[in-house]
Amino acid sequence: MWLQRDLDLRPRPRGFHLVTDEVLGAVPELAGIRVGLLHLLLQHTSASLTLNENASPDVRRDMESWVNDAVPESFAWTHTLEGADDMPAHVKSSLMGATLTLPLRDGRPVLGTWQGIYLCEHRDRGGARRLTLTVHGED
Repeated sequence: MWLQRDLDLRPRPRGFHLVTDEVLGAVPELAGIRVGLLHLLLQHTSASLTLNENASPDVRRDMESWVNDAVPESFAWTHTLEGADDMPAHVKSSLMGATLTLPLRDGRPVLGTWQGIYLCEHRDRGGARRLTLTVHGED
């Protein structure tokens, strides 16, 4: 089976946001998949996706603090027409990535106990974000 659809995520403030439930809720057909893959593509250049701790919000705050320190707005960027947060957001997106591919087993992604899908919003006001979800699997 092949399935593909877009998921529009509501606007979020800058930060790391757990979106696992939203993503999985958008593809109820996963319940019929015995084995397969779920591929996620974030269609934006100033946000990213990653897989990390799903329990403690401290991890999300610490990730945000670290990435802001590693890629500061105060650097001598030349691409500044869209605001001081834009070029750093592009760099963060490239470093972290815009895709995830997760194995599927028995109707669910195979994730570790504490793993969840993060939307990493790197702009102060990035707006709504679109994901393309592609499922390939067999029942």
